[in-house]
Amino acid sequence: MINVYLFDWGDTLMVDFPGVTGKMCNWEIVEPVTGAKEALEVLSKNAQIYIATGAADSTELEIQQAFERVGLSQFISGYFCRANLGLSKGSPEFLNSILDKLKVHSENVAMVGDNFDKDIKPAIATGIQPFWFTSKHIESATDNVKVIRGLSELYL
Repeated sequence: MINVYLFDWGDTLMVDFPGVTGKMCNWEIVEPVTGAKEALEVLSKNAQIYIATGAADSTELEIQQAFERVGLSQFISGYFCRANLGLSKGSPEFLNSILDKLKVHSENVAMVGDNFDKDIKPAIATGIQPFWFTSKHIESATDNVKVIRGLSELYL
């Protein structure tokens, strides 16, 4: 049973606009990915939700501020990034550090992300259930990877 969901940030829960730089909390326009609020609302009733992001230039507080701007922060229990872990996303060590801090076993955790190399491969390596959120047409994936095209597929 999944007790903890780790979500990627950009293009998984919030739109990462091409060409826009700087800290997302300061962007002129921020918006959630379609279905993000509904998914977090449903999932947070029975599990804890955390952000596991590779954002290199934002602190935990700045990430939270971006989520507050789109009304998603109320569903999120915490934020993990390079600033508070001292590790870059994309390695099993990044996810293992999160598991250690949360004191949870990998079999009770899911990772939801759009980047196969930075989200899915490390999840597989650490025994976390991977959900690959992609618009690509993929018939099946290996290593027990669940491919989803909409966030509602996490709870429907």
